[in-house]
Amino acid sequence: MDTSKIENRIATAILDQAFKIHSELGPGLLESVYERCLQYELEQAGYHVVSQVPVPMNYKDIKFEAGFRIDILVNNKVLVELKSVENLAPVHFAQTLTYLRMSNLKLGLLINFNNKYLKDGIHRVVNNL
Repeated sequence: MDTSKIENRIATAILDQAFKIHSELGPGLLESVYERCLQYELEQAGYHVVSQVPVPMNYKDIKFEAGFRIDILVNNKVLVELKSVENLAPVHFAQTLTYLRMSNLKLGLLINFNNKYLKDGIHRVVNNL
């Protein structure tokens, strides 16, 4: 199967579970609550899910064991950056794209659970997909 189709199928499953969680819990909780719930629901759906994945990086002669952490990584294909903030800022989109580039992933979902309607908080970020 085409790799972008696999990533899109995973992204659809992630969003299905995110909508389920948001409709049950609503906005206003800590990011960590949504992260754990999303991890649980995706695992229950049969996906391989890892949270707070440290990503090593180098800058010149400096080696970092964890230059950043991916909130959720699904099937080693789709990065999920979760927020629970009043408004997403341009830096959140840039951050997600940087994470994709540095982890050599193609597709990321930036999801802000702190919206009345979750659809207003979902953004797809791509890196050469």
